[in-house]
Amino acid sequence: MNSDTKLIRTQTARSHNREHATPLYLTSSFIFDDAEQGRAIFADEMEGNIYSRYSNPNTTEFIDKICEMEGAEAGLAFSSGMAAVFASFAGLLKSGDHVVAYRAIFGSTHQLLTTLFPRWGISNTYVDAATPDALLAAITPATKMIFLETPSNPGLELVDLAWLCKTVKQHYPHIIINVDNCFATPYLQKPMDYGVDIVSHSATKYMDGQGRVLGGVVVGKKELIKEMMFFIRHTGPAMSAFNAWLLSKSLETLPLRMDRHCSNALKVAQVLEASKQVEQVRYPHLPSHPQYQLALKQMKQGGGIVTFIIKGGFDSAKKFMDALSMILISSNLGDSRTIATHPASTTHAKLSESERQSIGIFPGSIRISVGLENIDDILNDIATALQKTS
Repeated sequence: MNSDTKLIRTQTARSHNREHATPLYLTSSFIFDDAEQGRAIFADEMEGNIYSRYSNPNTTEFIDKICEMEGAEAGLAFSSGMAAVFASFAGLLKSGDHVVAYRAIFGSTHQLLTTLFPRWGISNTYVDAATPDALLAAITPATKMIFLETPSNPGLELVDLAWLCKTVKQHYPHIIINVDNCFATPYLQKPMDYGVDIVSHSATKYMDGQGRVLGGVVVGKKELIKEMMFFIRHTGPAMSAFNAWLLSKSLETLPLRMDRHCSNALKVAQVLEASKQVEQVRYPHLPSHPQYQLALKQMKQGGGIVTFIIKGGFDSAKKFMDALSMILISSNLGDSRTIATHPASTTHAKLSESERQSIGIFPGSIRISVGLENIDDILNDIATALQKTS
């Protein structure tokens, strides 16, 4: 079956009740047929659920769908996207290890690398996507992992995954390549096809798509996921059965929703680029994007995020945001409803001005998570708000 069909047809085995939809498994633990079965499951001699902090039929169904989409061997589900990102580091690294990270990453991930992990003896070096040779120069004998987002949040910078994996695996096969694929989703981009080792997602975003629940997922090579399993079993960042149930159902419509997000976003980007009030627009499938050719090769479509810089800096950005009528102001993204965010004062406010500018965030930068509304309504709201900034 086609991958899109498998998203709909992958389902936990039906019980004797012959239910049409997968039921909710709201249970903290599971029983064993006898003492020997309990021993065998705990000893990993046979598969089976023990405790919902370890696994649950609802989380297993959700993970299976993501593995199918990403082409991964195994995966783990988490209570939030940041829990997933954190575990992708903490479950695989130890004191003395070094991480090379691309500079354009989410603000909370930046805090992990620069504030929290140094307390435990894990160091990092940042490199820029625009200077590929800097990556190899930053690798040391202690380097255990390379981490990146592509497209990045919110500057929509891309990293050439084919070049990265080929180059790193040729010279440093032991280094783990860890990609945050949240913005693209596995429908638009499949990092593991290029040789990436593990992929993380905030399922809160497009996977849910309706702003209802938190969730995260990491999928990848079986041996790495098994190593991470020890970490999550004993630290407890598990996804709830209810959230997994909702997310699994949401994945059935992910391809349809992403097609609409992408078509709407491209039109928004084109209109913004033609506006006299706008200084610059970033959208991967816009010809003016500096990595347009890479985006065409690496991403099926351009995604649902458009970032632009409005003329007049912070004052104009504030006027624009306040003049929006239908479009919501929030720090979230990937929702069915269109959302506007001012990264410099919210999601990336903890960075210094120079740090923000180094990843393409300026006082006038605005991120639009383009929703599923009728495109005319989205464009009319943006046009009205732009008029009130002049």
